[in-house]
Amino acid sequence: MLENLARVGSLTGTPWIYVVVALSVLLDVFLPLLPSGVLIITAATAAAAGSGAATGHVPHGVPGILALTLCAATASVLGDLVAYRLARRGGERLDRAISRSRRLSTAQERLGAALSQGGGALVVLARFAPAGRSVVSFSAGATHRRVREFLPWSALAGLSWATYSVALGYFGTRWLGAAWLATGVSVAVLFAAGAVAAYLMRRAPEPAETP
Repeated sequence: MLENLARVGSLTGTPWIYVVVALSVLLDVFLPLLPSGVLIITAATAAAAGSGAATGHVPHGVPGILALTLCAATASVLGDLVAYRLARRGGERLDRAISRSRRLSTAQERLGAALSQGGGALVVLARFAPAGRSVVSFSAGATHRRVREFLPWSALAGLSWATYSVALGYFGTRWLGAAWLATGVSVAVLFAAGAVAAYLMRRAPEPAETP
């Protein structure tokens, strides 16, 4: 972890950190195993450590932190839209793939009902759950939900997740001091939030079956 922190830390003062973060967040809707959240936390931790946040001084790295948040949020929304468009054009092949999975079928039904009733908070919650973003984005496209129903919630989800991830790294460094300790604790908290989100999604009531 220390080696990874040093590598990311060496990029925090260059525009490349935003490219790496943007690509990671953009692609993890297709490859949920990509550690985009961990990367954001590590970048925020390194930026905060370099800005003097851990010592309590006014952080000169805040503009970088804000840019990191906006970069991650924007990439999240763009990735959602790409997945949404691909699923919308997927046709019968995608429909058959979803119908073979009870989990995907149920998620698709829940999402459709939630969006049609203005309950898009499910989209925000799913952004924190492992692979939840993928399920929601593809399901929204596969069910041909209107983009104006999906996009505002996707934007809110991306901004909430990005702000939360960056805040973990930044304030973890400010409160804990040591960058390696802040990174470890922040990543653990991020995973805990994902586990809670996944649990809440499983507890959500299933849509009523039509007679």
